[in-house]
Amino acid sequence: MTAIRLLLVDDDPLVRAGLSFMMGGADDIEIVGEAADGSEVEALVDRTRPDVVLMDIRMPTVDGLTATERLRARKEAPQVVVLTTFHADDQVLRALRAGAAGFVLKDTPPAEIVAAVRRVAAGDPVLSPSVTRQLMEHAAGGAPDARRTTARDRVGALNDREREVAVAVGQGRSNAQIAAELFMSVATVKTHVSRILAKLDLNNRVQIALLTYDAGLLEEDGH
Repeated sequence: MTAIRLLLVDDDPLVRAGLSFMMGGADDIEIVGEAADGSEVEALVDRTRPDVVLMDIRMPTVDGLTATERLRARKEAPQVVVLTTFHADDQVLRALRAGAAGFVLKDTPPAEIVAAVRRVAAGDPVLSPSVTRQLMEHAAGGAPDARRTTARDRVGALNDREREVAVAVGQGRSNAQIAAELFMSVATVKTHVSRILAKLDLNNRVQIALLTYDAGLLEEDGH
């Protein structure tokens, strides 16, 4: 089995040491580098080719949000998991909009952080339905008019079935749950999700969820 290549980014050396210790105990994870600031990330990514970057948000020179935006704009970008002390704040939302695959709190139990890295490496976002709802509520009081209009225009590229799947993703449903609700196979759901990502030029399911929220589709569906 090929080990997951992990890059740690945090300005606190004690946090990095703790993360390195907990990750070092996992046979399927290899720490390929560490950075103390977002300004170091792109060069390290070029050199170490990580699969996943565990990224602190608040750093002194280049913060994790800016570093995430720069990374996710690149071809063959690594997945990013944001490290934060808050469940839902504007910076977390901006990181998710930029393409981060999810976030974990710094006080999350070690086993759960290891599991989050594994999930993201496998292509699954690290956001539970309850956290997704919390983020949606925080995003808002409703999306600003300009963002809502733009989101509706983008969602207009989807056919009816893709739109149904996108809304279900926005509700935090798993592929299996979507398949059961919409009477299709899990493989068909995965195909629809892949088409949605391609049509809307998105990175992951988290961005689908945020776009359906921005477009007001979750409100229309009664959620």
